[in-house]
Amino acid sequence: MGQNFLIDKNVLNEIVEGSGINENYGVLEIGPGAGTLTRELAQNSKKTVAVEIDTRLLPLLNYTVGEFKNFKLINEDIMKVDLNKLIEEEFGDMPVAVVANLPYYITTPIIMKILETCNKVKSITVMIQKEVADRMIAEPGGKDYGALTVAVQYYTKPEIITRATPDCFMPPPKVASTVIHLAVLEEPSVKADDTKKFFNIVKSAFGQRRKTLINALSKSPYLSAEKTDIERVLTEMGLDINIRGEKLSLSDFAELSNKL
Repeated sequence: MGQNFLIDKNVLNEIVEGSGINENYGVLEIGPGAGTLTRELAQNSKKTVAVEIDTRLLPLLNYTVGEFKNFKLINEDIMKVDLNKLIEEEFGDMPVAVVANLPYYITTPIIMKILETCNKVKSITVMIQKEVADRMIAEPGGKDYGALTVAVQYYTKPEIITRATPDCFMPPPKVASTVIHLAVLEEPSVKADDTKKFFNIVKSAFGQRRKTLINALSKSPYLSAEKTDIERVLTEMGLDINIRGEKLSLSDFAELSNKL
């Protein structure tokens, strides 16, 4: 199931330290695998709840982490779990952090589910593929800057904690890895009057990166916008009418959304 178990003690310690958790925190771990990170989380939190889809790992997890009274294992698919309900039932009023070594093939859907649907998480600290982490912290204009960048920076303040080479895992993955900390903002980083329209514009702008923004938006299935209106707004914003979406900052996207 795409599991690569993290075994490097130094990296484990950096994840826990970078997450900012303490004995007052509730921790939600996704994909605990063999339980190496889970043990560290349970030792440093008030309560740790791990969600694992692979039934073959349950006996191993009960062996490696079962001694901790503040640990609970849930055999579920995280993409089907009601996160707000789970957090309310398991953690109550505790501050909650998500900490995980995520399966790389499903990294983005998991993170976006947390950001879009869960209003009780204060931070997300995850080990992910280096290229995905680079996209999360990218600046406008670069090749890594895209819809994921905008979404992550809309909801959070991302920060790289550490890097990890393949030999930190068993079995070693074929890609380099990065630990990133996403501090969830109390309010989005920019003011978008209509969040759905904001993200439809972002999705449209990056869906066809080589097109000018005017062409990408006017032909988008997610929007109803005329070329003349888009050109007028870009002119009002002082932007080149031939600009591409990758050149717009988050505040540019928000202003464009609000004006259209």
